[in-house]
Amino acid sequence: MPGGGAGEPGGGRALSAGRPTLGRVRGSGAVPGGDAVSGARVLVVVAVAAEAEAVERAGRGYDVVIGGVGPAAAAAGAAGALAAAPVPYDLVIAAGIGGGFAGVAPVGGVVVADEIVAADLGAETPDGFVPVTELGFGAVAHRPPPAAARAAAEAAGAVLGTVLTVSTVTGSAGRAAELRRRHPRAAAEAMEGFGVAEAAARHGVPVLEIRAVSNAVGPRDRAAWRIPDALNALTAAVAALPAFGELPDVAAVPDLAARPDLAEGDAPAADVAPADPAADPAAHPAPPDGEEPR
Repeated sequence: MPGGGAGEPGGGRALSAGRPTLGRVRGSGAVPGGDAVSGARVLVVVAVAAEAEAVERAGRGYDVVIGGVGPAAAAAGAAGALAAAPVPYDLVIAAGIGGGFAGVAPVGGVVVADEIVAADLGAETPDGFVPVTELGFGAVAHRPPPAAARAAAEAAGAVLGTVLTVSTVTGSAGRAAELRRRHPRAAAEAMEGFGVAEAAARHGVPVLEIRAVSNAVGPRDRAAWRIPDALNALTAAVAALPAFGELPDVAAVPDLAARPDLAEGDAPAADVAPADPAADPAAHPAPPDGEEPR
């Protein structure tokens, strides 16, 4: 989802036009999400209806769910679709449009994530931002299957790099510079990828993120957004994606039934950046009153 909001101009109809049914899987194949190329079962999670339509125009036969805007809504939408699927999915793709970092991902281009990072999940301190992993909790990054990410980027003519998930869209040069300082490999930002990746990880399904660039990350300039161009680029990128069912790092990922550890809420080690080993509660005695756990 780009920097736009409901009804804001972007060179075409508003992304929020109409009131789509959130969380309803859109698909028509006899096998849920059956890829018209390889038969792999693919679920695509988008934020808004315009993105869903762009994906569907590619004609790949993927199931598409409109999860809503932001990481929490996206996680809920993805988790609901994965849990309700009569046949388990082989792959989840977080897809849509977003902002590109200058000099890395131009407007109208496409980015495929080799890392999906929750860029603002953590705490502010007098010394700056501290990610939640350094506080001893959770994870802040998911790593898509390398071969699948590379193949997708090559097929789509896309930049391969880090895609940041933010809850507040960047609107200043200072914020853009700070994100690049903390994440030197950042190519794009959006608002849903990490939420989708969290849901996919808990179902033992690999995840990709694909973003078509509608605007530059930085000062908010609605007149410069190119939403129709980005949606067309998204359609072209999805149409060009490889036959995921033939890639070993997609086909080899087990489903939830084969991963009893996921029943406790753990994420698959292959898809999620490891949390701080000090996250074990036994390694964290209660801090003195007034101090934050670190």
